[in-house]
Amino acid sequence: MTDRLIKGALLGGVLLLGLGGGYWLAQMRTAQPAMAMQAAGEKKALYWYDPMYPQQKFDKPGKSPFMDMQLVPRYGGDEGDSGESSAAIRIDSGLTQNIGVRLAPVTRGVLTANLDVSGILAFNDRDVAVVQARAAGFVQRVYALAPGDVLKANAPLADILVPDWAAAQEEFLALRSTGDRSLIAAARQRLLLSGMPAGLVAQVERSGRVQAVSTLTTPLGGALQTLDVREGMTVATGQTLAKVNGLATVWLQVAVPEAQGATLAVGQSVQTHFVGLPGKTFSGTVSAILPATAMDSRTVQVCLIRTAACVRV
Repeated sequence: MTDRLIKGALLGGVLLLGLGGGYWLAQMRTAQPAMAMQAAGEKKALYWYDPMYPQQKFDKPGKSPFMDMQLVPRYGGDEGDSGESSAAIRIDSGLTQNIGVRLAPVTRGVLTANLDVSGILAFNDRDVAVVQARAAGFVQRVYALAPGDVLKANAPLADILVPDWAAAQEEFLALRSTGDRSLIAAARQRLLLSGMPAGLVAQVERSGRVQAVSTLTTPLGGALQTLDVREGMTVATGQTLAKVNGLATVWLQVAVPEAQGATLAVGQSVQTHFVGLPGKTFSGTVSAILPATAMDSRTVQVCLIRTAACVRV
C-alpha cells in the first residue's frame, strides 16, 4: 500500500513538472516575436522603396508601381554604425560584387581629347610646277619618261625646235660682230622677250652659233603627273606640256565627323601612322579645314601638311 502511494506521488510530480515546463516554453516563444516587433517598432522608417528599383523612394507604404510587390521600408538604423546620413550613397555589397565595382582614389587633371581618323595620302597642291612651251615649234625628241616617274630638278623632258628663235639668234650674232654694245644689249633683250631661256641666250653668245633647239626641263624635283608631248607633234605658245608635283611636303586628307570638327583648328599638331611603315610615328600640322560637309557621310574634309619622309620612292 505504501509503495503504491509513493509511485503515485512521483508520477504526479513528473506530470506537474512537464506541464509547467511546456507552459513556460510556450510563453517564451510567444514573447520573442513580440519583443522583435517592439524593437522594430522603435525604428523610424525613413522611406519605402522597391528592392528591384531602389533609386526611387516613396514616402508611404504600398504597392510598387514598377513590380508586383509591396514596398519595403528603409529604417534609420539601416545606414550602419558609421554615422552616415540618409543622403549618403550606399551600394549593396552583393550588387557591388556582381557588377564588378572597383574602387580607386580620385585624381584631378585636365582631360585631353584624342581623335583617331583614317586618311588618304595625296600630293600637295601648293607645290606644283607646270611646264609650257615658250614659243611655237616642233618636238624633235621626247625623253623616256612616263607619268608617275620621280624626277630631279632640271631633268630634261623634251627637245623642241623653234624656227623663230633661229632667225632672232642670227640677228643677234650679226650685231655682236659690230662691237656696238648698245645694239648688242638691245638684241639680247629681244631674245629674252621672245621667251628664250637665259641659259640658251648665254650659250648662243658663248658659242657664236645658232641654237634653234631648246630642251624643256622641270623647274623642281618631284613626281611627273602628266606628259602631254610626243615626238613630231607641233606645239603652240603657252601650251601645257607637263605637270610635276613636288615631294618636299605632302597632304594627308582625312574625313572628320561633323560633330568632332569643332575640336580642330589650323596649326594643330597631329601624329600619323602608316600601315606600310609599322612602328613609326610622323608629325604634321593641320593646314586647312575645308568649309564643306559631305552629304552622304556628314564629314568635314581636313588637309594635314607634313614632310614627305613617310613616302617611299
